[in-house]
Amino acid sequence: MSIVDFDGVSYHLATLDDNDAKLNLSIRWKCWHELVQYGAVDVLKREYSRWIIDPEHGYDFTLQFDLDNIGGDPEDVIRRVSLLKRNAMAAPFERAFDAQSLAEQEDHWDPSSSQLMTIHYRDGEAIYVQNQQDRVTVIFSTLFKEETDRVFAKVFLQEFVDARKKPHLQNAPQVIYSHREPPLEIRHVPGLLDSESQGYITFVLFPRNYAAGAVREETISRIQIFRDYLHYHIKCSKAYMHSRMRARVSDFLKVLNRAKPEIQASEKKLASGRAFRRV
Repeated sequence: MSIVDFDGVSYHLATLDDNDAKLNLSIRWKCWHELVQYGAVDVLKREYSRWIIDPEHGYDFTLQFDLDNIGGDPEDVIRRVSLLKRNAMAAPFERAFDAQSLAEQEDHWDPSSSQLMTIHYRDGEAIYVQNQQDRVTVIFSTLFKEETDRVFAKVFLQEFVDARKKPHLQNAPQVIYSHREPPLEIRHVPGLLDSESQGYITFVLFPRNYAAGAVREETISRIQIFRDYLHYHIKCSKAYMHSRMRARVSDFLKVLNRAKPEIQASEKKLASGRAFRRV
């Protein structure tokens, strides 16, 4: 089976021609070489060491499972394998979080030691992750090809910007949205698209947002799918608006139909005085 996920990720799931008990799962992603630079192989070895084999031809990474001896609880194995893409993308975030923790302990921190990691995971779009002494900045570049998408995104992201004003969300990460003009952290990056369709969403993460343990894992899982989350809600908002528009048009048509005047039949007479009715 060939399976396609969000962000252009392709999977290939197949048994071996000469052995049905061996099952291979391969993944292909355009940004794989960038993830490898930021430690993706180490993360995947930590999670899948017993199943890793040489990559299948045309793919970047392959796992092989012996169905007669899968090497653990099948439900747990399925859950871990389903996180293959997530774990590969987790590498730059883990590196940035660890680097920030070390920098925070230094008395004199050199800003030049901050690493800007770039992941071109979609056509024309990228994720930028940069560690600083007291925070980690995550920037999404997003293409809004339609004017309506830009309007919906601005309204939707404004809610993220204003969320920290609510008492129970004061510890939430700061969110900054900019249209066309890139944030200061990435203005020096070559090849940035100067277009009305380009937008940038910046998350400012503080140590409390990625404390070691479950909090860190949850942060990594949520933030890396933010782009899909945003565009999903834009599409849902457009679908909702269209349904409301269709319902309103239907109501207007009913009103117009009720407002049509009835044509009264008129009575005419012939020269002889006999009457006839013309409709």
